[in-house]
Amino acid sequence: ADCSSEGLKATLALQVDLAEKFKLDRDPISLERLEQCVNVILSFQNKCGGWATYELTRSYDWLEYLNPSEVFGNIMIDYPYVELSSACITALTAFLRSFPGHQRTEEMRAAVAAGIRWVKSNQRADGSWYGSWAVCFTYGTWFGVEALVAAGETLANSGELQTACSFLISKQKEDGSWGETYLSSRDKVYSQAEEGQVVNTSWALLALCKAQWRDPDAAADSDVDVLLRPLQRAADFLVSMQMDDGDWPQQLISGVFNHNCMITYINYRNIFPIWALGEFHQYRQALRTCANARAVSEAPAEAST
Repeated sequence: ADCSSEGLKATLALQVDLAEKFKLDRDPISLERLEQCVNVILSFQNKCGGWATYELTRSYDWLEYLNPSEVFGNIMIDYPYVELSSACITALTAFLRSFPGHQRTEEMRAAVAAGIRWVKSNQRADGSWYGSWAVCFTYGTWFGVEALVAAGETLANSGELQTACSFLISKQKEDGSWGETYLSSRDKVYSQAEEGQVVNTSWALLALCKAQWRDPDAAADSDVDVLLRPLQRAADFLVSMQMDDGDWPQQLISGVFNHNCMITYINYRNIFPIWALGEFHQYRQALRTCANARAVSEAPAEAST
């Protein structure tokens, strides 16, 4: 479900959103084939509203009592996950933006609404989501935030988004970073790493930028750098960790599956810092543009007084 969703989003970005900007003149993937992908995504949605990995949840979790594995957890049936559900929600909303008025619009909107209800129901009291496919709460919370924003929720109207951002801010370390150990995945409790991790920091920064977070304790007319100070500290940490050859260091294990199986994805250390720094730059520039426009609009009134 998530691979199809990510493929659909990438295709739409390339041939709809970026085609004119980059003069992409190759034959696009047809609407009919994109609709087939939408069919796949919709077919994988469970009755609860969430999405699993490769099939519907077809039985009951009591089957885990028969789990013959000594290592793998939750393997007897395919469960819904916040990461998978978020990927499907963001893909469907991207399709709706690209093809407004599509004949299946109402069906896709209903799927998104059901998916959001499931995502919200799985948010923890502290605002986080448990991440099942990477370490761990910074990862899951990033996906939860992505889903809420894709569905049109903002910090102004969503308590779930507010608590998610508050959770992330509460876990930021003194050097501006975030860091979790694999114990978060095993014990299902946030386990703070001794040193900041570039991958966890990137996920947290991506989530906060997506939510358009700004310091609620700062005055509304504060300088942008004041409003975004925690985010700037995170960006500074990522920049400081980059090595002379452009690489970032390989740190703690950041990948996981089935709760107890850890895996190192070596490209994470480069993909996510670049992505997060780019998103932060765009978010900060957008705020500065708005601040400058507001200053210009208010200038005549100030002069007249």
